[in-house]
Amino acid sequence: MFSMLMITEYPPQERQELQALLCRIAAGEREALAELYRRTRTAVYGLALSYLKNAHTAQDVTQDVYVQVWDCAHRYRPTGSPMGWLLTVCRNLCLMHLRREGRNTTLEEEQWDAIPAQQTGLDAEERVLLQQALATLGEEERRIILLHAVTGLKHREIAALLELPLSTVLSKYNRALKKMRAYLEGDDAR
Repeated sequence: MFSMLMITEYPPQERQELQALLCRIAAGEREALAELYRRTRTAVYGLALSYLKNAHTAQDVTQDVYVQVWDCAHRYRPTGSPMGWLLTVCRNLCLMHLRREGRNTTLEEEQWDAIPAQQTGLDAEERVLLQQALATLGEEERRIILLHAVTGLKHREIAALLELPLSTVLSKYNRALKKMRAYLEGDDAR
């Protein structure tokens, strides 16, 4: 179960397929937008939820991300990471929403559902345990873990997305894994 968090590479084939979808969206293909949404909505929603801490608002912003993608797909350059570009759009919309609203609420534990049940290969009990382990992390640690595990982004891509030094992302990621491992092994010394 813990090994699902150890993803280190974003598959090149998946990257190429997402790039192709973005090019097709730029050409006005609605089916490509639907496919991009199907493939990436979990990661986009997870990032939005980690920023906004409200499931309903995160769903709204997730929809706004895909509207923005439809409007701005022509700006994407295939030299970058398609997922990184998409998550940057999401992050920017989240930050604009937070500035507009001027509030930062706490996330209810039952709302924190950024790990999709059908994609993890976990049974219900393991899923609950993983959610509890994630709850032991600080906000930024949880965001880094989920960006790496759910989206497959590399640490340097996460650093750029969150505007943090790479060394900070790496140390927070490793610290978060240690905290989760300690929790999952029943060790109270975190």
